[in-house]
Amino acid sequence: MPWVFVLIWSTGFIVARYGMPYSPPLKFLSLRYAFSLAVLLPLAAWLRTEWPSGRRQWLHLAVVGALMQAGYLGGVWAAVKHGIPAGTVALIVGLQPLLTAVLVSAGGQRIHLRQWLGLLLGFGGLALVVLHKLDGGELSVHNLMLSLLALGSITAGTLWQKRYVRPVAVWSALTVQLAAALLLSLPFALIESESVVWNGQLIGALAWSVLALTVGAGALLYLLIQRGAAVQVTSLIYWVPPVTALMGWALFHETLGLTTWVGMALVAAGVMAVTRWSPPARG
Repeated sequence: MPWVFVLIWSTGFIVARYGMPYSPPLKFLSLRYAFSLAVLLPLAAWLRTEWPSGRRQWLHLAVVGALMQAGYLGGVWAAVKHGIPAGTVALIVGLQPLLTAVLVSAGGQRIHLRQWLGLLLGFGGLALVVLHKLDGGELSVHNLMLSLLALGSITAGTLWQKRYVRPVAVWSALTVQLAAALLLSLPFALIESESVVWNGQLIGALAWSVLALTVGAGALLYLLIQRGAAVQVTSLIYWVPPVTALMGWALFHETLGLTTWVGMALVAAGVMAVTRWSPPARG
């Protein structure tokens, strides 16, 4: 399940490359949320999915959706639209595993030294992977703040779900999250001046975003957070830029230099150190 998640999640920047020229970011994301709900609601009814019990659980799921869908995706797409290089925003958002570890440690949960070293090793590898992409675009206060919004949103959303959301059927949980994300994103989408240009490329990007990224990868991420430790789950994010680089090489003939291959090796070592460590057995 983690490998399938990483492969699907890594297509996000590929989809952005296909869809961004024909739609402003928040309009695209609002369409993505709306069409995802059109898929999930009949699916939940057909499967007779159990819905969350109590208003508090609905509220917690809505908060997670607002953070991990609207906040994270909206921040990343808007930052790229406003000129930040994709490599730069990938590096900023790639701080998530380290930030999660710091917050979890501050909350009293013990993180082993080997895991800390793995997180630092993974981030170093991530920096090497995106290093050759940092020379394009412009870095401004505006797009930097949008990138930091994305980083804070996905980190807070992960920890919020792990702490407050009780186990519930994945389809109902995802439906509540997407409804909250749509309600939050739609007002901002309506004030975007650019219009949506419908064509085959945009429809294809939107279809993949709905079926693979939102319904598929979104469900997998929810299950991974529900079943795993927050630090171990977020360390998988380190894999996204290397896998995206490989996809760019295969689809767009982008070159992969020596630093990219070395970075991917460091990412692999770092993630293995974090996810494969288990506490020693007590006598």
